Amino acid sequence: MTFLFPPFEPDRKNGRRRFSRLRRIPVRLLVPNMVTLLALCAGLTAMRLAIEHRFELAIAAIAFAAVLDMLDGRIARLLKSTSRFGAELDSLADFVNFGVAPGIILYVFALDELKSLGWIAVLILALATVLRLARFNVSLDAPNKPAWAQGFFVGVPAPAGAMVALLPIYLELIGIPHFDGTAVTSCFYIMGVAFLMVSRLPTFSLKKTGERVRRDLVLPIMLAVVLFFALLFSYPWTTLAVASAIYLATIPMAIIRYRTLARQHGDPGNDPIDETPAPPPEREPIELAEGKPDEKTPD
Repeated sequence: MTFLFPPFEPDRKNGRRRFSRLRRIPVRLLVPNMVTLLALCAGLTAMRLAIEHRFELAIAAIAFAAVLDMLDGRIARLLKSTSRFGAELDSLADFVNFGVAPGIILYVFALDELKSLGWIAVLILALATVLRLARFNVSLDAPNKPAWAQGFFVGVPAPAGAMVALLPIYLELIGIPHFDGTAVTSCFYIMGVAFLMVSRLPTFSLKKTGERVRRDLVLPIMLAVVLFFALLFSYPWTTLAVASAIYLATIPMAIIRYRTLARQHGDPGNDPIDETPAPPPEREPIELAEGKPDEKTPD
């Protein structure tokens, strides 16, 4: 029997083909990736809903994608199924969900009134998101940060940036009328959010909050979470608008807190605000076979 597309087999012997067995992959390795793909579907659906001017459902789809983005990494670590493939897939999904989809929603909402200028703002938001994700992926291979700096991001993370960028829509859904300057205000506002995403300003990170909680804070945290979701389901747009404003207000607090911890520990911790490259470490000359020192400088 001949095959239309025979597999590449460089180790054939005596003209007989040896087919490799199909490797079985544990289901636990697929679960985080399926969650990521589900989040990607939510982001793509949000763009369709925006085109149909169903902005409430579009924002709900983006929020759902943000929740799934928080869960997929935790599920992967819980099931011990982290992989390089999953990390790359997560970054690509985040670019669509939190860079492209919010821009399309805002363009259909108001920025189309500005024609090319509104589209430029959408492009800036998308480019800021992809640059922020690329910088984050590169930082994974960098040396570990000090323990006190683990609670900070460099710049506004993509999910938070997407939810904050949608603030003009929250305000209109609350009841603030659409006026002549809505498009211009929204344009410059999302450009500012894009700047915060690619900036080196420290922002609070919640990644470590789910690991350890002080005993005296268990009940207050549980009550706060229940209260937040109760308000979210009862007054969704007011809650999201207030939450966005509170998040923006925490950025100066994060900068002050970061600088305070840096002074207390006497370690700049690669200060995101004022980072200067460290001089290359000096190394002793290496004796070559001829007995002459190596004069090459480190890269």
